[in-house]
Amino acid sequence: MDQPQFGRRLRALRLGRGLSQAALAGDYISTGYLSRLESGARQPTPRVVAYLAERLGVEEAAFLSQPMSATLAIVLASVTSGVQTDSAERVAEALRLDDGRAPELRWQALWLLAGLRSDEGAHEAAYALLTELLALAEELDVPELLVRTCTRMSRCLRVLGDIVKAREYAERAVKLSTALALPDRTAALHVLIPTEAEAGRLSEARRHADLLCALTEGTPGTAYVEALWASATVSMRQGDYRASQEMLEQALRLLDSHEDLKLWVRLRLAAASLYLQSTPAQVAEARARLEEVAPVLRMIGSELHQQEMLSLQAHLAFEEGRFAEAQDLAGRIDDSDGRLSFRDRLRIEVLRGRLSIVGGDTETGIAHLQRLAHNATAAHNLELAAEAWRSLAETLSASARLRGMNARPPASSGKDG
Repeated sequence: MDQPQFGRRLRALRLGRGLSQAALAGDYISTGYLSRLESGARQPTPRVVAYLAERLGVEEAAFLSQPMSATLAIVLASVTSGVQTDSAERVAEALRLDDGRAPELRWQALWLLAGLRSDEGAHEAAYALLTELLALAEELDVPELLVRTCTRMSRCLRVLGDIVKAREYAERAVKLSTALALPDRTAALHVLIPTEAEAGRLSEARRHADLLCALTEGTPGTAYVEALWASATVSMRQGDYRASQEMLEQALRLLDSHEDLKLWVRLRLAAASLYLQSTPAQVAEARARLEEVAPVLRMIGSELHQQEMLSLQAHLAFEEGRFAEAQDLAGRIDDSDGRLSFRDRLRIEVLRGRLSIVGGDTETGIAHLQRLAHNATAAHNLELAAEAWRSLAETLSASARLRGMNARPPASSGKDG
């Protein structure tokens, strides 16, 4: 049992079974000694080898040098077959130990870990994994894997705010998916449509949204609901608020919470957001959707959902003239871990600029909104830039009207003083 090979195999076997060092060490050896064995700093005795083999449920020969891909397969099987809190760390460690002899297994592990990192809000880490994943997909030369990787890469880049690259990957996914099954084609269209809309290419986004609806209408599952959502978003960007609301309401009617509760929540949050972006804002409809989804979020909502809910509640409070409450809600939003998308972060910053203006700090608010508009333009997100400029103009106009009303002298009673 030569070191450091023994230590590497010991660590891989322990991780593959989801055991901590304390759990494996038991009462016979200390965790410090086990840690030194795993690092290769101590040579194991025959008695310790026998003890660890028994604890792990393996033959002693399992500690001999073996391909690390076998360990990767064990970890993948363990993680995908049950719910575990340390799944991401176990997969990451197995990838670190992997010898690359089984590229198909490595692709699967990278795919799984990238999804876990995205769910955590670690989008930069997910992007790094997707970069390796894409290179591996090209090496394997399997069209389905390449399309799915490009699709996920586009979604990740859009969250990070890189609309140009996001659209490039989405276009590549759509082009490669034409000969593939419907789920791959529709997934690629789903990432292309918002990147086109946010880049100001509304005619292309409209064409692809119509194609998506045509491909999915009448299909089982939630595909058509999601297509209606995408199409409603494009209509909103085009200023066709009536068509957008009709499609949203149809999607909301078609989706049963028992079918896909996560999508049910996301769709209502999206509907509230689109209602608030209408001109004028449809505050009653937005409030109804937020009230509908609030009790569900309290039970099953993720941290990201909670942050999105706070943001929408803050926007709603502003539109209803409850400025102090909007200020309080905006102050409670904490995106220090980077969970919110670039779009959501910029929109909450736009709200903070508007609050500065209505609160009397006009100069600061104007400078803040101008800076956000320039940032969105630099990111090639023309739609967000337009929203920032529009918000600035509307807020200044509303603030001027409010000041005029406050400055107006009270009406005379017609009686002598």
